[in-house]
Amino acid sequence: MRIRRLGQTDYLAAWEAMRLFTQDRAPHRSGTPDELWLTEHPPVFTLGQAGKPEHILQDIGVPVVRTDRGGQVTYHGFGQLIIYLLLDLRRRKLKVAELTRGIEAALIRMLGEQGLTVNRRAGAPGVYLGADGAGAKIAALGLKVARGCSYHGLSLNVDMDLTPFAAINPCGYAGLAVTDMREQGVMMDVATAGELLARALVEVFTTKEEER
Repeated sequence: MRIRRLGQTDYLAAWEAMRLFTQDRAPHRSGTPDELWLTEHPPVFTLGQAGKPEHILQDIGVPVVRTDRGGQVTYHGFGQLIIYLLLDLRRRKLKVAELTRGIEAALIRMLGEQGLTVNRRAGAPGVYLGADGAGAKIAALGLKVARGCSYHGLSLNVDMDLTPFAAINPCGYAGLAVTDMREQGVMMDVATAGELLARALVEVFTTKEEER
């Protein structure tokens, strides 16, 4: 699995690059290694393919992009780690549900290593504070599968301005509390978080491959 460290990128440019990468993968895929793209975006609200505009509660001057991932509305901004997972699911024999659980497992592992107790929440993809996942959301997922390959991925709130989340129903949930690593006492920059989480993702999906 190839890791690309892109630094700060424009959301629309990154989205188009993901779409082209997925379209251009070789028909038999033997020559196209899977990739993780680590990046960070300027402020933007993204609305999923079936997302409802009414989940954007007010105009605060942040651009809104209707995108082709699953899910409702979320916010991206500086201080948030984005990892896009460009994986060949057919080659890895992964179902979408297994991909989602694998991403969540990597987040739980990485955040747990930093002393944070987090978990999944039934019916609401992502990672939340607390052993039962009942607390504030710290990481979100949104995926797209085309030609048997995934793109889009995850966002992890590292050290960011959280106030724009108040202008939306995060992920379509009214009143959902959102937090970041800094607010929970973990001081880390986005680049460091990216390296740790990329390692956890590689470990999770390598283990899944070895089990098959």
